Amino acid sequence: MQPTPASTPAPTPWSPLRVGVFRALWIATVASNVGSWMHDVGASWMMTSLSPDPLMVALVQAAGSLPMFLFALPSGVMADIVDRRKYLLFAQLWMLVAAAVLGVLAIAGLVTPGVLLAATFALSIGAAMSAPPFQAIVPDLVPKAELPGAIALNSLGINISRAIGPALGGVILSLFGPPAVFLLNAVSVLGILAVLWRWKSEPVVKRLPPEHFLPAVRAGMRYVHAAPLLRAVMARAIAFFLFGSAAWALLPIIARRELGLGPGGYGGLLAAIGVGAIAGALLLPRLRTRLSADALTVAASLVFAASTLALGLVRNPLVIAGVLLFSGFAWIAVLSTLNVGAQRSSAGWVKARALATYLTVFYGAMTAGSALWGKLAAMLGTPTSLIIASIGMALASATVLRWRLDMTPDLDLSPSPHLGEPLLADEPADDAGPVLVTVEYQVQPADVPAFIREVHGLRKVRRRGGALSWGIYEDSAVQGRFIETFVVESWLEHRRQHDRFTRNDQRIKQQVDALHVGPARPRVAHYVAPSGKPSERGAVHPTDPPGPVPAAH
Repeated sequence: MQPTPASTPAPTPWSPLRVGVFRALWIATVASNVGSWMHDVGASWMMTSLSPDPLMVALVQAAGSLPMFLFALPSGVMADIVDRRKYLLFAQLWMLVAAAVLGVLAIAGLVTPGVLLAATFALSIGAAMSAPPFQAIVPDLVPKAELPGAIALNSLGINISRAIGPALGGVILSLFGPPAVFLLNAVSVLGILAVLWRWKSEPVVKRLPPEHFLPAVRAGMRYVHAAPLLRAVMARAIAFFLFGSAAWALLPIIARRELGLGPGGYGGLLAAIGVGAIAGALLLPRLRTRLSADALTVAASLVFAASTLALGLVRNPLVIAGVLLFSGFAWIAVLSTLNVGAQRSSAGWVKARALATYLTVFYGAMTAGSALWGKLAAMLGTPTSLIIASIGMALASATVLRWRLDMTPDLDLSPSPHLGEPLLADEPADDAGPVLVTVEYQVQPADVPAFIREVHGLRKVRRRGGALSWGIYEDSAVQGRFIETFVVESWLEHRRQHDRFTRNDQRIKQQVDALHVGPARPRVAHYVAPSGKPSERGAVHPTDPPGPVPAAH
């Protein structure tokens, strides 16, 4: 093993904090999240006073998570096509205004259950706008080797605030009431605004025009559909958060009605979850060296299921607090592992959209689960609902058998060296299209089964890059002659495919090209249909990978 040069210290769990802008943003985010947790305590507790219906209490959690389901994807698209710094500034200003308005209404005594839900929904719209760009800028703030540490530190920061915010919110709620909690949440946003205002991000030079909104949405969806690891992350997220939402949605009812606690006691229970999560974040680097991502998430899911079961059966506040320590530990283990998987499976050009899709699934499961468990608690009682949720989570951990997180451990989605533009005598207009691209291969008969297997990996590459359709055809008259075809919606979109090519895509393409035995590289041709009349534009990519190369099996 080569020693690490003295000028480049080896990454540690804390090394991302050496980067000044990351450190400042991390501290400001912790402070803002403390305010958000204070709001959650104040809103949930206030709703137990405004309405006795368990469904209304659970809807506070639903109102906080529904905007992520509705707006995270549009926000991710915006974050990929506009200046992320300016977009984040707008989102933080939105949250500042929403929190301040709720505080003023609470002082005036004008908060009803509907007003409280609407204000919580408006605040969460700001969070939905912020989350995708915040996650997407992390790779821009720290070196690639420190990305897992930065993600872990962000999770740690969330849970430091989870430990401080609820306890502080409970104390302030007891002393000064909900208006003070809501106004302090507004003040907590100012730190992030200050850091973002001072931060000058590196300008991104783009050769191509920016994408339009709806085509960008479609490109993001095609990428997600053709990214197996990202789909596995989302399937596992649904399985965990649909049942995990029960504990969050019903904890206020358990605290107030089953345990007889006041707002300080409820804040203390939430703080116990935060302390457990902090312990989990600190131990995660060591656990990841001993357990695979799949083993870690399954173990954590079972721990969380056991904690939820205890929450439904035990009625001793101290024992419940101890149980919630394990809940926090398990929650951060699953959340951090899924976040790393989502980051690792998202290429740079589509990162905000891909992460927004993951957040949409995450919060969609939380929203649906919160409403489901609130309704079930109103019908069957809170303890029974928690017992059912714990059994469901234990059974849902079996999704690991179908969707694995440790697939493709060598995935590298950094940009590939540019392939070069097609050499055309008559360059089509950007909006010309659709465009049919064909690639001709000649394969030895003995290599045909291997070629079929490898070329279907290339199908996902084309689809991730923007292809609307893909096919592979064998010449019935010439043995071993294959034609790969794919269609993109315009010439500009085909040019974008070149910019979207990653090193992992390059490796897959090389494995396919290695089985080509013709006298030259596979021949690429383009057929463009401007105004609906197709005309052939023959072209060869001069910087495609050269000739046959050894297959990387």
